[in-house]
Amino acid sequence: MKKIIAVLLTLGLAIQFSQAQNDFRFGFQVSPSFGWMSTNSPDITGNGTNLGLKLGLIGEKYFRENYAFTFGLGFGFNEGGTLKYNGEGEVWPEVEVPADFRTIITGTNLKNSLQYIEIPVGLKLRTQEFGYFRFFADIPVITLGILTQAKGDISGPYENPPEGLDIRKGINFLTYSWGVGGGTEYTIGDNIALLAGIQFQTSFLDVTKDEGTTFCPTDNFDCALNPPKEDSNGKNNMITLKLGVLF
Repeated sequence: MKKIIAVLLTLGLAIQFSQAQNDFRFGFQVSPSFGWMSTNSPDITGNGTNLGLKLGLIGEKYFRENYAFTFGLGFGFNEGGTLKYNGEGEVWPEVEVPADFRTIITGTNLKNSLQYIEIPVGLKLRTQEFGYFRFFADIPVITLGILTQAKGDISGPYENPPEGLDIRKGINFLTYSWGVGGGTEYTIGDNIALLAGIQFQTSFLDVTKDEGTTFCPTDNFDCALNPPKEDSNGKNNMITLKLGVLF
C-alpha cells in the first residue's frame, strides 16, 4: 500500500510538471495482463496462465509532433505462469521445499507467481487526430524488471501439495523483455486523453535459476545414471490490455 501511495504522489507531481512542458505527457495505467511461461526444453512445457495487473506511471517525451520516446515506472503483479515437467528431477534447488517434494516426478506442475518493479522505455508513433481519436504503435518497448516477490505452487500427482512457497531464491533478480503494441487515444478534454491498446511482451533472458538442478526424461536411462544440470531457458510471456489516461 505504501508503494501505491508513493506512485500516486509521484503522479501528481508529474502532472503539474507536464502542464508546463508542451513536449511532455504523463499519465498512469491500470492494465490487466495474461501471462504464461515457456522453455527451450521439450520436456518442460507451459501448462497454465496467470491473470495479472500492471499499475504505474507512463510518460512520453515528443521530439516531433507524432514521435515520442516513452518511459514509465510501475508494478507488475502476478506475472509468470505454470510449467509442467515431463520427467523426474530436482527443481528450485535453493528454495525451502518440504522434503517429500524436493524431487519431483513426471507430471508435476510448478506455478510461478512473480511480482516486479518495471521500468519500460520505447518509441511511440502516432497518427494525426481523426475527430477525437488518434492511433499509435509502440515499436519497440524494452522493459527492465526488478523482482520483489515470487511465490510458487506445486501440483500434479500428489496429495496435499504445498502452495505459496517463497521461491525468490529460484528466480533471477533482474529480467529484461521486449515487446510491441498498439492502440488508440480518445481526447476527452484539453490535453487529456483516454488510452486503450494491446501489447505483447516476452523476456529474452532466463527467468529461472538452474544452479544445482538436475532433470532427466523418464525414458533416458543414461541421463538418470549421470544426471546433468538442468539448463533450460525459461521465459515470461505476456499479453497486456493497456488501459490508462494521459495528461
